Amino acid sequence: MKAIPLLAAVCAATLISCSKEKESPKAAPARDEAVPVSVSAVKTIPMDRTLPIVGTLFAKDEATIAAQVEGQVEKTKVDFGDRVIAGQELALIDTHTYEAQSRQAEANLAKAKASAVNAEQRLIRVQTLQKEKIAPQSDLDQAVADAGQAQAEIQAAEAAAAIAKLNLEHSHVRAPFDGAIAERIASAGDYLKIGTPLFRIVNDDVLKYIVQAPESYAGLVKKEQPVVFTVDAFPSNRFEGKVFLISPQVNTATRAFAFGALVQNPDKKLRASTFARGELILAKAVPTQVVPLDAILNFAGVTKIFVVDKEIVHPREVQVGRVQNGFQEILSGLKTGETVVLTGHAKLQDGAKIRIKVEDETHPK
Repeated sequence: MKAIPLLAAVCAATLISCSKEKESPKAAPARDEAVPVSVSAVKTIPMDRTLPIVGTLFAKDEATIAAQVEGQVEKTKVDFGDRVIAGQELALIDTHTYEAQSRQAEANLAKAKASAVNAEQRLIRVQTLQKEKIAPQSDLDQAVADAGQAQAEIQAAEAAAAIAKLNLEHSHVRAPFDGAIAERIASAGDYLKIGTPLFRIVNDDVLKYIVQAPESYAGLVKKEQPVVFTVDAFPSNRFEGKVFLISPQVNTATRAFAFGALVQNPDKKLRASTFARGELILAKAVPTQVVPLDAILNFAGVTKIFVVDKEIVHPREVQVGRVQNGFQEILSGLKTGETVVLTGHAKLQDGAKIRIKVEDETHPK
């Protein structure tokens, strides 16, 4: 009777084993552990070598026009914003007084010349009489002295007339160069002393773009190098200039030196004292190693890229430079032609197996 339970147990075990053998062919196959990624090759393209800069635009020529004569302002003929040309009349200062003084000086000169003619004629008569022993020597000496004094009076009158004429010219205030009135300081009715400011004028046909550069670039900045920049008023416009002056000294506080670029401004879009940001082009079309921006990973201050080696990826630390047109400059850490990962970074680690997506295999970047 005890053999029956034992036989039942053996049969049950046999049935379970047979059941597992039948189910094993239906088990799910092992998963593909390769991570699908997009890739691109490290390229070398021509790229300008540049120095980012910020600075201010200044007028190449700027002047404060001051009164050169004393008197009351009769009239101002321009106001701020007006464009003027060299020699254009800007204001009048007590012109009637200076016209009268000029006429008086001319009259005094004419009088002095007439007196000189009389003195010369008397000298000639006395010389003739003295030769005939009629006139004494004292008369001749007096005639010579009178003639000399008359000539001196002519010279003094000529100088006074020249000063009067110059004052008359200065009473008509004129523009020293082509430009625009930045500020009108004096008004009609103001009484001015010599040196009192009337206008501030700027020449904005040509501007100076003044910037600061780190002292480490002192040997790289040279005259005639191109500069490109933008201003907030026209963010989509790129303006150009050329380096024309370089400071001979470095600022000890900032460890930087100044340089300036001349910028032509024929359409008057740019205004003096405008802030501008741009770059100095140190060298054009320099062969530069780049990768797409998507390849760059930044974590804890370290920049890395996953590099593909026979379907296996390894992270590599790199040094990066500028960004241009969607590409990141690589200063060190990669070689041209190596393949780097663009997408799928979240599932990658050192030694991970990858599978390049079909579109990348067909059309590699």
